[in-house]
Amino acid sequence: MSLDATGTGFDLRGRVALITGAGSAGGIGFATAELLGSLGARVKVASTTDRIEDRVAELTATGIEAQGFAGDLVDPEAARALVEDTFSAFGRLDVLVNNAGMTSVSDPESPATVESITDEQWTAALDRNLRTALNLMRQVLPLMKEAGFGRVVNVASTSGPVSAYPGDAAYHAAKAGMLGLTRAAAIEVAHCGITVNAVAPGWIETPSSTAGEITKGLATPAGRPGRPEEVAASVASLALPASSYITGQLVVVDGGNAIAEERQAPAESPGAETPQAPS
Repeated sequence: MSLDATGTGFDLRGRVALITGAGSAGGIGFATAELLGSLGARVKVASTTDRIEDRVAELTATGIEAQGFAGDLVDPEAARALVEDTFSAFGRLDVLVNNAGMTSVSDPESPATVESITDEQWTAALDRNLRTALNLMRQVLPLMKEAGFGRVVNVASTSGPVSAYPGDAAYHAAKAGMLGLTRAAAIEVAHCGITVNAVAPGWIETPSSTAGEITKGLATPAGRPGRPEEVAASVASLALPASSYITGQLVVVDGGNAIAEERQAPAESPGAETPQAPS
Protein backbone atom coordinates (compact mmCIF):
# COMPACT_ATOMS: atom_id res chain seq x y z
CA MET A 1 0.00 0.00 0.00
CA SER A 2 1.23 3.49 -0.81
CA LEU A 3 1.48 5.30 2.52
CA ASP A 4 1.73 8.98 3.33
CA ALA A 5 4.43 10.67 5.39
CA THR A 6 2.91 9.46 8.67
CA GLY A 7 3.05 5.81 7.57
CA THR A 8 -0.65 5.28 8.22
CA GLY A 9 -2.32 6.10 4.91
CA PHE A 10 -5.14 7.80 6.80
CA ASP A 11 -4.28 11.45 6.37
CA LEU A 12 -3.31 13.73 3.49
CA ARG A 13 -0.27 15.55 4.80
CA GLY A 14 2.12 16.24 1.94
CA ARG A 15 -0.65 15.80 -0.64
CA VAL A 16 -2.31 18.31 -2.97
CA ALA A 17 -6.02 18.22 -3.80
CA LEU A 18 -7.92 20.00 -6.56
CA ILE A 19 -11.65 20.47 -5.99
CA THR A 20 -13.95 21.94 -8.64
CA GLY A 21 -17.41 23.42 -8.08
CA ALA A 22 -16.32 24.87 -4.73
CA GLY A 23 -17.70 28.41 -5.06
CA SER A 24 -20.68 28.09 -2.71
CA ALA A 25 -19.93 28.41 1.00
CA GLY A 26 -22.67 25.89 1.75
CA GLY A 27 -22.00 23.41 -1.05
CA ILE A 28 -20.46 19.97 -1.35
CA GLY A 29 -17.32 21.27 -3.07
CA PHE A 30 -16.37 23.68 -0.32
CA ALA A 31 -17.21 21.16 2.42
CA THR A 32 -14.88 18.73 0.66
CA ALA A 33 -12.10 21.31 0.46
CA GLU A 34 -12.46 22.03 4.17
CA LEU A 35 -12.27 18.35 5.09
CA LEU A 36 -9.36 17.48 2.80
CA GLY A 37 -7.54 20.54 4.09
CA SER A 38 -8.16 19.53 7.69
CA LEU A 39 -6.59 16.16 6.86
CA GLY A 40 -3.43 17.97 5.82
CA ALA A 41 -3.83 18.52 2.08
CA ARG A 42 -2.95 21.75 0.35
CA VAL A 43 -5.94 22.60 -1.79
CA LYS A 44 -6.75 24.31 -5.07
CA VAL A 45 -10.43 25.22 -5.34
CA ALA A 46 -12.22 26.27 -8.50
CA SER A 47 -15.54 27.77 -9.55
CA THR A 48 -16.89 29.74 -12.48
CA THR A 49 -16.80 33.10 -10.68
CA ASP A 50 -14.47 35.21 -8.56
CA ARG A 51 -16.42 34.31 -5.42
CA ILE A 52 -13.93 31.46 -5.15
CA GLU A 53 -11.52 33.97 -3.58
CA ASP A 54 -13.93 34.30 -0.64
CA ARG A 55 -13.70 30.54 -0.16
CA VAL A 56 -9.91 30.71 -0.31
CA ALA A 57 -9.94 33.37 2.41
CA GLU A 58 -12.15 31.19 4.60
CA LEU A 59 -9.91 28.17 4.14
CA THR A 60 -6.77 30.18 4.80
CA ALA A 61 -8.29 31.59 7.99
CA THR A 62 -8.51 28.04 9.37
CA GLY A 63 -4.86 27.33 8.61
CA ILE A 64 -5.36 25.47 5.33
CA GLU A 65 -2.98 26.32 2.50
CA ALA A 66 -5.29 27.15 -0.39
CA GLN A 67 -5.45 28.84 -3.76
CA GLY A 68 -8.38 29.62 -6.04
CA PHE A 69 -9.15 29.57 -9.75
CA ALA A 70 -12.10 31.10 -11.61
CA GLY A 71 -13.00 29.74 -15.02
CA ASP A 72 -15.46 27.75 -17.08
CA LEU A 73 -14.15 24.19 -17.12
CA VAL A 74 -16.35 23.27 -20.07
CA ASP A 75 -13.52 24.93 -22.00
CA PRO A 76 -10.61 22.48 -22.33
CA GLU A 77 -8.15 25.37 -22.22
CA ALA A 78 -9.52 26.52 -18.87
CA ALA A 79 -9.11 22.99 -17.54
CA ARG A 80 -5.55 22.88 -18.81
CA ALA A 81 -4.78 26.26 -17.21
CA LEU A 82 -6.25 25.13 -13.87
CA VAL A 83 -4.11 22.01 -13.74
CA GLU A 84 -1.00 23.89 -14.83
CA ASP A 85 -1.62 26.54 -12.14
CA THR A 86 -2.05 23.86 -9.50
CA PHE A 87 1.10 21.98 -10.46
CA SER A 88 3.10 25.17 -10.77
CA ALA A 89 2.05 26.37 -7.32
CA PHE A 90 2.36 23.10 -5.41
CA GLY A 91 4.68 20.91 -7.47
CA ARG A 92 2.32 17.95 -7.46
CA LEU A 93 -1.33 16.95 -7.79
CA ASP A 94 -2.52 13.89 -5.88
CA VAL A 95 -6.29 14.19 -5.58
CA LEU A 96 -8.89 15.41 -8.09
CA VAL A 97 -12.48 15.91 -6.99
CA ASN A 98 -14.76 16.59 -9.95
CA ASN A 99 -17.68 18.34 -8.27
CA ALA A 100 -18.50 20.99 -10.90
CA GLY A 101 -22.02 20.63 -12.27
CA MET A 102 -25.58 21.85 -12.15
CA THR A 103 -28.80 20.22 -11.02
CA SER A 104 -31.01 21.34 -13.89
CA VAL A 105 -30.61 22.33 -17.50
CA SER A 106 -33.49 24.75 -17.29
CA ASP A 107 -35.65 26.68 -14.87
CA PRO A 108 -37.08 24.23 -12.30
CA GLU A 109 -40.53 25.39 -13.31
CA SER A 110 -39.87 24.47 -16.96
CA PRO A 111 -39.17 20.72 -17.03
CA ALA A 112 -37.04 19.26 -19.81
CA THR A 113 -38.45 15.80 -20.45
CA VAL A 114 -37.18 13.35 -23.05
CA GLU A 115 -39.88 14.56 -25.43
CA SER A 116 -39.50 18.27 -24.82
CA ILE A 117 -35.77 18.81 -24.26
CA THR A 118 -34.03 21.02 -26.80
CA ASP A 119 -30.66 20.32 -28.35
CA GLU A 120 -29.27 23.32 -26.46
CA GLN A 121 -30.51 22.01 -23.09
CA TRP A 122 -29.12 18.55 -23.79
CA THR A 123 -25.70 19.90 -24.74
CA ALA A 124 -25.58 22.27 -21.77
CA ALA A 125 -26.30 19.48 -19.28
CA LEU A 126 -23.71 17.12 -20.71
CA ASP A 127 -21.14 19.90 -20.92
CA ARG A 128 -21.57 21.08 -17.34
CA ASN A 129 -22.01 17.71 -15.67
CA LEU A 130 -19.83 15.39 -17.75
CA ARG A 131 -17.48 17.23 -20.09
CA THR A 132 -15.97 19.21 -17.21
CA ALA A 133 -14.93 15.95 -15.53
CA LEU A 134 -13.46 14.58 -18.76
CA ASN A 135 -11.54 17.81 -19.39
CA LEU A 136 -9.91 17.67 -15.96
CA MET A 137 -9.18 13.96 -16.02
CA ARG A 138 -7.40 14.22 -19.36
CA GLN A 139 -5.08 16.82 -17.85
CA VAL A 140 -4.58 15.21 -14.44
CA LEU A 141 -4.16 11.51 -15.18
CA PRO A 142 -0.80 11.88 -17.00
CA LEU A 143 0.61 13.69 -13.96
CA MET A 144 -0.68 11.00 -11.61
CA LYS A 145 0.76 8.27 -13.84
CA GLU A 146 4.16 9.91 -13.72
CA ALA A 147 3.94 10.13 -9.92
CA GLY A 148 2.68 6.57 -9.56
CA PHE A 149 -0.14 7.73 -7.31
CA GLY A 150 -3.52 9.38 -7.69
CA ARG A 151 -7.06 9.58 -6.40
CA VAL A 152 -9.92 10.78 -8.61
CA VAL A 153 -13.37 11.15 -7.06
CA ASN A 154 -16.25 12.14 -9.33
CA VAL A 155 -19.35 13.58 -7.70
CA ALA A 156 -22.25 12.04 -9.60
CA SER A 157 -25.79 11.70 -8.21
CA THR A 158 -28.32 9.04 -7.38
CA SER A 159 -30.27 10.57 -10.30
CA GLY A 160 -29.26 8.61 -13.36
CA PRO A 161 -26.92 5.93 -11.97
CA VAL A 162 -29.40 4.70 -9.32
CA SER A 163 -32.85 6.24 -9.81
CA ALA A 164 -34.73 9.00 -11.61
CA TYR A 165 -37.35 11.71 -11.26
CA PRO A 166 -39.39 13.22 -14.10
CA GLY A 167 -38.46 16.34 -15.99
CA ASP A 168 -34.68 16.47 -16.26
CA ALA A 169 -33.65 13.80 -18.74
CA ALA A 170 -30.31 15.34 -19.68
CA TYR A 171 -29.11 15.67 -16.08
CA HIS A 172 -29.87 12.00 -15.48
CA ALA A 173 -28.05 11.03 -18.67
CA ALA A 174 -25.02 13.14 -17.73
CA LYS A 175 -24.74 11.72 -14.22
CA ALA A 176 -25.15 8.16 -15.50
CA GLY A 177 -22.39 9.03 -17.95
CA MET A 178 -20.24 10.16 -15.03
CA LEU A 179 -20.40 6.65 -13.61
CA GLY A 180 -19.49 5.15 -16.99
CA LEU A 181 -16.55 7.54 -17.31
CA THR A 182 -15.44 6.65 -13.78
CA ARG A 183 -15.42 2.94 -14.47
CA ALA A 184 -13.73 3.26 -17.86
CA ALA A 185 -10.93 5.34 -16.37
CA ALA A 186 -10.62 3.09 -13.33
CA ILE A 187 -9.69 0.02 -15.34
CA GLU A 188 -7.35 2.00 -17.58
CA VAL A 189 -5.20 3.36 -14.74
CA ALA A 190 -5.57 0.78 -11.96
CA HIS A 191 -2.08 -0.59 -12.64
CA CYS A 192 -0.59 2.90 -12.19
CA GLY A 193 -1.42 3.33 -8.50
CA ILE A 194 -4.44 5.49 -9.37
CA THR A 195 -8.00 4.90 -8.21
CA VAL A 196 -11.08 6.44 -9.81
CA ASN A 197 -14.38 6.32 -7.93
CA ALA A 198 -17.72 8.13 -7.83
CA VAL A 199 -19.92 9.40 -5.03
CA ALA A 200 -23.68 9.66 -5.54
CA PRO A 201 -25.43 12.17 -3.27
CA GLY A 202 -29.19 11.96 -2.80
CA TRP A 203 -31.26 14.79 -1.32
CA ILE A 204 -28.60 17.09 0.18
CA GLU A 205 -29.55 20.40 1.78
CA THR A 206 -27.52 23.27 0.36
CA PRO A 207 -28.27 27.00 -0.09
CA SER A 208 -29.66 26.21 -3.55
CA SER A 209 -32.10 23.54 -2.34
CA THR A 210 -35.77 24.17 -3.04
CA ALA A 211 -38.54 23.65 -0.51
CA GLY A 212 -39.65 20.60 -2.48
CA GLU A 213 -36.18 19.07 -2.31
CA ILE A 214 -36.06 19.57 1.46
CA THR A 215 -39.45 17.88 1.77
CA LYS A 216 -38.21 14.91 -0.22
CA GLY A 217 -35.22 14.71 2.10
CA LEU A 218 -37.59 14.50 5.07
CA ALA A 219 -39.22 11.48 3.42
CA THR A 220 -36.00 9.44 3.27
CA PRO A 221 -35.50 6.58 5.76
CA ALA A 222 -33.08 8.85 7.63
CA GLY A 223 -35.92 11.37 8.06
CA ARG A 224 -33.91 14.36 6.85
CA PRO A 225 -31.91 15.62 3.89
CA GLY A 226 -28.18 15.04 3.99
CA ARG A 227 -25.54 17.63 4.74
CA PRO A 228 -22.65 18.62 2.44
CA GLU A 229 -20.11 17.51 5.01
CA GLU A 230 -21.62 14.01 4.95
CA VAL A 231 -20.93 13.77 1.24
CA ALA A 232 -17.47 15.23 1.82
CA ALA A 233 -16.74 12.44 4.29
CA SER A 234 -17.28 9.81 1.59
CA VAL A 235 -15.16 11.78 -0.88
CA ALA A 236 -12.36 12.06 1.68
CA SER A 237 -12.41 8.35 2.46
CA LEU A 238 -11.86 7.56 -1.22
CA ALA A 239 -9.09 10.17 -1.46
CA LEU A 240 -6.97 8.63 1.27
CA PRO A 241 -3.75 6.77 0.43
CA ALA A 242 -5.13 3.83 2.41
CA SER A 243 -8.03 3.43 -0.04
CA SER A 244 -5.69 1.92 -2.60
CA TYR A 245 -7.75 -1.17 -3.52
CA ILE A 246 -11.12 0.51 -4.07
CA THR A 247 -11.63 1.63 -7.65
CA GLY A 248 -14.44 1.93 -10.18
CA GLN A 249 -17.05 2.02 -7.42
CA LEU A 250 -20.16 4.13 -6.76
CA VAL A 251 -20.71 5.17 -3.14
CA VAL A 252 -24.33 6.19 -2.54
CA VAL A 253 -24.88 8.89 0.11
CA ASP A 254 -28.66 9.20 0.40
CA GLY A 255 -29.84 8.22 3.88
CA GLY A 256 -31.09 4.88 2.58
CA ASN A 257 -33.49 6.44 0.09
CA ALA A 258 -32.50 4.31 -2.90
CA ILE A 259 -33.15 1.04 -1.06
CA ALA A 260 -36.48 1.98 0.54
CA GLU A 261 -39.43 0.18 -1.06
CA GLU A 262 -42.14 1.77 1.12
CA ARG A 263 -42.64 5.52 0.79
CA GLN A 264 -44.85 7.94 2.70
CA ALA A 265 -44.89 11.64 3.43
CA PRO A 266 -43.38 12.60 6.81
CA ALA A 267 -46.02 12.82 9.53
CA GLU A 268 -44.88 16.28 10.62
CA SER A 269 -45.51 17.68 7.14
CA PRO A 270 -49.18 16.87 6.37
CA GLY A 271 -49.29 19.29 3.46
CA ALA A 272 -46.06 18.14 1.87
CA GLU A 273 -45.96 17.15 -1.76
CA THR A 274 -45.65 13.46 -2.60
CA PRO A 275 -41.97 12.40 -2.45
CA GLN A 276 -40.32 11.43 -5.71
CA ALA A 277 -37.09 9.64 -6.43
CA PRO A 278 -33.85 11.33 -5.29
CA SER A 279 -31.78 13.88 -7.20
